[in-house]
Amino acid sequence: MILTYIETRDNKIKKASLEALSEAGRIAAELKTEAAAAIVGTGKEGLTAELAACGAAKVYLLENAAFDQYSTQDYAAALADLVKKTGPSAVFFSATSMGKDLSPRLAARLGVGVASECTQVAVKDGQIEFTRPVFAGKALLSFRLTSSPQIVSLRPNVFPLAQAAGAGELIKEAAEVPASPATGRVTEILQERGGEMDVTEADIIISGGRGMKGPENFGLLKEISELIPRSAVGASRSAVDSGWIGHQHQVGQTGKTVSPNLYMAFGISGAIQHLAGMSSSKVIVAVNKDPDAPIFKLADFGVVGDLFQVIPPLKEELKKLRS
Repeated sequence: MILTYIETRDNKIKKASLEALSEAGRIAAELKTEAAAAIVGTGKEGLTAELAACGAAKVYLLENAAFDQYSTQDYAAALADLVKKTGPSAVFFSATSMGKDLSPRLAARLGVGVASECTQVAVKDGQIEFTRPVFAGKALLSFRLTSSPQIVSLRPNVFPLAQAAGAGELIKEAAEVPASPATGRVTEILQERGGEMDVTEADIIISGGRGMKGPENFGLLKEISELIPRSAVGASRSAVDSGWIGHQHQVGQTGKTVSPNLYMAFGISGAIQHLAGMSSSKVIVAVNKDPDAPIFKLADFGVVGDLFQVIPPLKEELKKLRS
């Protein structure tokens, strides 16, 4: 069995978890085994059908009211107990903030290795082989984990969603809270004003850098984002460090790693740390006044020009498409 941890927010499954489950189902089919899903918390019974549609033959619901607020220590303990009981060959996570926090903690409890932010999974000679970017995205590393179970996190927006037929068996497990109190627990989640989509989940990202010249001009990018479904505003580290936009928008090696269908970079020169966070985007469009900006080497399409002359006609064309 290949088990996938399912992350939820406001009783809705995060798209990145469905992608991880879909890939688990594909790999499980090649290995002639089954895929399963694990959810922690209460009141999640209604999510079974959606998980079954992405390939889950079984859905394990680890119920305990104490788990309704996230705690790395408690969640890892609950998942470790489930893994020991069910014996999966691998446990998949999505490489979200929670997935990257929880997967190594689970691996440490089980005394096994972890493969983080993988962009490709394949079966070769009856074994699972993983591929992930290394050296700030300059190279790809393919490898296998010799420990069992194999703990893996998959980069969001890389793996396609699957469509499977089946009811999905719901199995409720009474998860116990560890005897030692958790040293850290999420007590409150503060939603950003306007409910903007997280850059790691967006299909299209409109990013700005130092070329935006100030915080007031990031409103131009937000106006574009409002015209495009499933889009979000991103930023380079220089823009975030200047206080022009919040850190949650930062894309790069010290920010968030993204893989959208379209990445639009306005006024971003393309430092290697930024490229490391968005180089796996499917299509990259760059707008910069400097024709020698490094980002043009990576971009599929480029405009050498003043972004303030490019954005207004772009916004008008988007409005025409929406009308």
